[in-house]
Amino acid sequence: MKKKIGVYVCHCGGNISDYVDVEKVRQAVENDEGVFLSKTTMFACADSNQKEMVDDIEKEKLDGVVVASCSPKLHLLTFRAVTERAGLNKYNYVHANIREQVSWAHSDNKPGATDKAIQIVKAAIAKVRHAESLEPIKVKATNAVAVIGAGVAGMRAAIELAEAGSEVFLIEREFFVGGRVAQWDDLCITEETGKELITRLYDEVMKHKHVTLFTGAEVVENTGSVGNFTMKVKITPRHFKLQCTEGSLQKAIDACPVEVPDEFNFNITTRKAIYHNYPSEYPQLPAIDMKNCTRCGECEKVCNNIDFSQKTEYLNLKTGAILLATGFDPYEPPKGEFGYGEIDNVVTFPQFKRIVHYCDDKLIYKGKEIKNIAYIYCVGSRQLDGENKYCSRYCCTANIHTAITVKKKYKGIHNFHFNRGIRTYGKAEVWYDESSRLGDIYLQSFEHAPPVIEKIGNQTIVKINDVLTTDKELEVVADLVVLVTGMVPRKDNAIGNLLKVPKGRDKFFNEIHMKLRPVETVIDGVTIAGASQGPKNIMESMNSSLAAATKSFSLVNAGELALEPTVAEVNKETCEWCGKCDEACPYNAFEKVEMDGKFIAKVNAAVCKGCGMCLPVCPANALDLIGLTDVDMESMIDALIPQV
Repeated sequence: MKKKIGVYVCHCGGNISDYVDVEKVRQAVENDEGVFLSKTTMFACADSNQKEMVDDIEKEKLDGVVVASCSPKLHLLTFRAVTERAGLNKYNYVHANIREQVSWAHSDNKPGATDKAIQIVKAAIAKVRHAESLEPIKVKATNAVAVIGAGVAGMRAAIELAEAGSEVFLIEREFFVGGRVAQWDDLCITEETGKELITRLYDEVMKHKHVTLFTGAEVVENTGSVGNFTMKVKITPRHFKLQCTEGSLQKAIDACPVEVPDEFNFNITTRKAIYHNYPSEYPQLPAIDMKNCTRCGECEKVCNNIDFSQKTEYLNLKTGAILLATGFDPYEPPKGEFGYGEIDNVVTFPQFKRIVHYCDDKLIYKGKEIKNIAYIYCVGSRQLDGENKYCSRYCCTANIHTAITVKKKYKGIHNFHFNRGIRTYGKAEVWYDESSRLGDIYLQSFEHAPPVIEKIGNQTIVKINDVLTTDKELEVVADLVVLVTGMVPRKDNAIGNLLKVPKGRDKFFNEIHMKLRPVETVIDGVTIAGASQGPKNIMESMNSSLAAATKSFSLVNAGELALEPTVAEVNKETCEWCGKCDEACPYNAFEKVEMDGKFIAKVNAAVCKGCGMCLPVCPANALDLIGLTDVDMESMIDALIPQV
């Protein structure tokens, strides 16, 4: 039992003290059992207060510390570090959240907020009174990182990790690297194309002896934990030998009778079952789409490089960390949304980009020359009734940049931008300015009254009640309607389910804290980067990939990891394996082992997250949580119950 506990109640610059009487809280707990000193402070996290806490611990020989302030997500580690600097075991520190759980939640009831704060602080004191000095769990780490996804974020992360000295397994599910960026021509801000950027990154990747690239590869199993993951990777064969000349390939493509919609061109064109999307695509070796190949044998008659004897392979890779950079999908409007799938000259923005790619002197679509283009913004983003409430960030800039390109490339183009407020943030504002100077027309709809598209005879008409002209109804006869679609999470993102990576409300992978831990997930050793965690442009994706690479490297480079000791503990005497703990555990931390002639549960401490979901389902009460035992919890509950 602790006898010299220090309690610090934070004003948080008014965030707490404007709604909670912090002095009353201090007075209410100063005589609690074990409390030796109690203080209020304007900013507990300030360097000056941290120094004062260190001095108090050292001078007064405090054996327990409580800070009542903001969320432990923000400063739990801060105050643990303070106690360590003062020579006290960091697990003798307990954090009480009286900002998010009290002052912000009950700003309309100040007396009630104060009473609740007192109870929460008393519960924290009760917990620290029973706290034990614990030591982190030490595990050895494999100095290797699996990077899932070989788009711009994945390749940039792989380069960074390899340069730092880690072994890197770069795993791409498709047969070719580059992700979505490979599908774009001119890029915003930079003066290079998407293909040039991919080529530059690919060349850098292939220069590093520490990077092994797998294409047509998918992770199908994963075991282990941070520092020691074992991944089973399925490698789908290309059915082509390494030596393949361009002439031989073209003969095989011409001979193939199968034609299917070309996903690379967003289905505006077709391709053969043998394909290579563009000449500089990497790896240079083509592939055969076995889902659509009929095995007719026509290609084999004209090309000796085809090898249908190649089999699916499975590899086991050992890594210390996993970096997810699986990218995004463009939003696909359902049939009928703004006429998509019903009116033949309504296309999505990605399709429009590919149409521009294939047109030289004139902009032609379905045999008709295009002059008037209507762009409908926020399709699939900022939805009022749909799931996608977020802004996809890149769409405004990318579309305006493309509209400028189209106007400069073809004569007589008229651009009409039907928007809900343009968001070309940062340096991208110059594109909006240039577009306006070139004569583009911007029409803004009301929030609940989007543009309406009608097909009348041979004409496609876009109507809008325009905010900028005081609710006048305006209409444009459009030769082509472009739906400026946003980003959505990958439809097939099985790796996320396999690794149990949580997702946010937007269905993208979720980080622990967007500012303090922006690339880490609650699964130790798994980081996220790029558009897999939310809409990002190329520069933002690159930056997040560098952050994720740095975090992953910091985990595996040390050779040994220190993990939280707050894990489940099995009472070997009372446990008789029933499997309920294993069923309840979301992290697969339990295994069945034999001991002293009976089967019991064993906890993999490196995998266990200390969530406690196993404890209430154990019929024999044979489970406890180190650092949060039944005694700890019962003493906290007693403290939370107001004394009558």
